Amino acid sequence: MPIRTIFHVDMDAFFVSVEELFDPSLKGKPVVVGGRANERGVVSAASYAARKYGVHSAMPLRRAYQLCPKAVFLPGHPSRYRDYSGKVHEVLKKFSPRVEMASIDEAYLEMTGTERLLGPPLAAGQLLHDAIAAETKLPCSIGIGTSRLVAKICSAMSKPHGMLCVTPGAEAAFLAPLDIRKIPGVGKVTEKGFRERGIHKIGQLSELGEAYLEKTWGKLGLALAGKAQGLDAGAWFQGEIGAVEYPKSISHETTFSQDTADVKRLESTLAKLSQMVGRRLRGHGLYGRTIQIKLRYSDFSTFTRAHSLDEATQLDTVILETVQKLFRRNWKQPRPIRLLGVHVAGLEESPGQLDLIEEDRKRRWGQALRAVDTLRDRFGEGSVGLASAIGHGRQERVHENPAGLPGHGGDKDE
Repeated sequence: MPIRTIFHVDMDAFFVSVEELFDPSLKGKPVVVGGRANERGVVSAASYAARKYGVHSAMPLRRAYQLCPKAVFLPGHPSRYRDYSGKVHEVLKKFSPRVEMASIDEAYLEMTGTERLLGPPLAAGQLLHDAIAAETKLPCSIGIGTSRLVAKICSAMSKPHGMLCVTPGAEAAFLAPLDIRKIPGVGKVTEKGFRERGIHKIGQLSELGEAYLEKTWGKLGLALAGKAQGLDAGAWFQGEIGAVEYPKSISHETTFSQDTADVKRLESTLAKLSQMVGRRLRGHGLYGRTIQIKLRYSDFSTFTRAHSLDEATQLDTVILETVQKLFRRNWKQPRPIRLLGVHVAGLEESPGQLDLIEEDRKRRWGQALRAVDTLRDRFGEGSVGLASAIGHGRQERVHENPAGLPGHGGDKDE
């Protein structure tokens, strides 16, 4: 039986690298993608030159400016990133029929059994490295291991533009000296709990034993016991590579550059957010039953209000009608609003039973909106949409979970 072989391909500073293709003068400069320096947003990507100043993804843009005022700040071009993500995906499919796009700039490949065709893992990795560079002109890093977890850690350690392979049987020894934060899924709270107990390295988890970890941290501890041995354990790595997995909820939100009580701007923003959520529902071939809004005021007090529909929907118009009612009932006018969000849960694969007239009307609406989605794929998110979304003043944020991600839905018939 062939030894399991997994590749993790991670594009290097993906958004910045794409921007450099369109503007070569950016190469070598500190570049920050995600918004303007004076905005409230967060960093989506930073060039390696910017990272030398301590700038990193998810950092507030204003903090990034404090650390590196000479950096070039760019709002970004989500449609370009989707386009190049698709190009990368096409290359990956030539190497394996089982590809899982974990995000717009990273993917897992099931490479087990490909050695006779492509050679041993390192040789196949070099071929893939060269193919991505030739087809897209973009740099990437590749991690190779017997599990997704090991492959992902390897790709992170081989950046930029490198490759690292852990041979079968060496997983635990490779992981042992690494910091516990190297394990995907270990956040700040979990890390703090471990460090308070004197646990700093992955190897220390193995020494504690599975029984102790499960007793102390429950399912998380049990999963960590497996991860410390290099296994794909826990929620981060469930399911087969390439299997279509649907989200449990879909949401979009925006933080205004300045708190606002402008009714027209707030309602047009809700329309835009509803439109984006509806598009992602259609992309996955799903329908949502529970619609929720999120309001955050200037003092950071945050409120959510939800309504459950009789029939699940994927139509922008139905989502918008619901969120408008929730907003008008719950906004403490004229308190300025800092953040608005639209969230859809209770996802289903069909809308349920409708009467014939209503079913035909919603079917025609669905066809029209899918045609609109095609136009957005080609010309960008702002090219066409609901009239009420005009004037929202909101650009698609590059750090958002995008619609049109290669290999994620979008091909499901109704």
